[in-house]
Amino acid sequence: MPTKEEIIQVLRSVIDPELGVDIVSLGMVKDVSVEGSTVRVTLELTTPACPFRSQLKENVEKVLKTVAGVSEVKVDVVARVAPSRIGYNVLPSVKNIIAIASGKGGVGKSTVAVNVGLALSESGASVGILDADIHGPTIPKLLNVEMGPTSAGNKIAPAISYNGIKVMSIGFFLREDEPVIWRGPLVANAIKQFLTEVEWGELDYLLVDLPPGTGDASLTLAQSIPLTGVVIVSTPQDAALRIAMKALNMFRKLNVEIIGIVENMSYFVCPNCGHVSEIFGRGNVKAACEKLGIRFLGEVPISPDIRINGDLGKPVVVAAPKSESAEAFRRVAYAIAGSVSVIAHKKKKMGDAGSVA
Repeated sequence: MPTKEEIIQVLRSVIDPELGVDIVSLGMVKDVSVEGSTVRVTLELTTPACPFRSQLKENVEKVLKTVAGVSEVKVDVVARVAPSRIGYNVLPSVKNIIAIASGKGGVGKSTVAVNVGLALSESGASVGILDADIHGPTIPKLLNVEMGPTSAGNKIAPAISYNGIKVMSIGFFLREDEPVIWRGPLVANAIKQFLTEVEWGELDYLLVDLPPGTGDASLTLAQSIPLTGVVIVSTPQDAALRIAMKALNMFRKLNVEIIGIVENMSYFVCPNCGHVSEIFGRGNVKAACEKLGIRFLGEVPISPDIRINGDLGKPVVVAAPKSESAEAFRRVAYAIAGSVSVIAHKKKKMGDAGSVA
């Protein structure tokens, strides 16, 4: 019968594909028990939206079945989101804050934000969405939130949407046709209030849907609170991608980590014959990412079900969970979660190195 120590040593040969480190060194092996010829391992992932969940489980089973005396392997997989934000006074109970940005309007940034948030929440993560587009708030409409924010002592309790997602937007406080005619300082102050005066509670991911461009809102967010990083959304056209690069370079100058870029409206699949049309071109964002050494987070089709369900306030991840559109958003969400885990791991290593020094 193999010993527990022998099992742990064998598990060092299993490498996390995202982090490039063995699962024992990463602390992912939480429990090992040996009963006769049966080995049971508890594997704790760094996010419930891990794109390599099945692969890691299979690899653990495979290496343990090579151990002499082992005839049965049981692997229990659990998850706990790794925090990239540790020791901060502002929103200390929020593990990761992810900005969703674009260079220009009309690229589907808010649609990407809500569907990614829903994909993360359905995996088991606790999620919040802050609509920081003060002049053009759309999140309440996209999520069809019936009951707005309420009072929570001296703070504001956010609205609750699908899967328990917490939501805050200035749209809750306006008539549908009421414009916000504010200058930059007022916009900046509103975003700060939504960050600090809302009772967000404990969250694995807070997604901040920024207005398009490189204006006050993006600058305020980057300078007011430590961000995990930013996701850039672009369509494939050269004009859109050029403007997206401006947003990317702004965040780089502000020392914000670039999580990656999403290509939205990448292709259209005819619902009648299945023919794929690349209406706006396809692959330009991926090519740009490869050139710049930035992670390509995936592509999302232009599809009637995304538009129709968005207008109804029931995003496609909820309304048509088995559709190609929903699966595309899940792939993007899992890629984002994986990248965030890498960022968290790097920051932990830096912190450990600093404490040793």
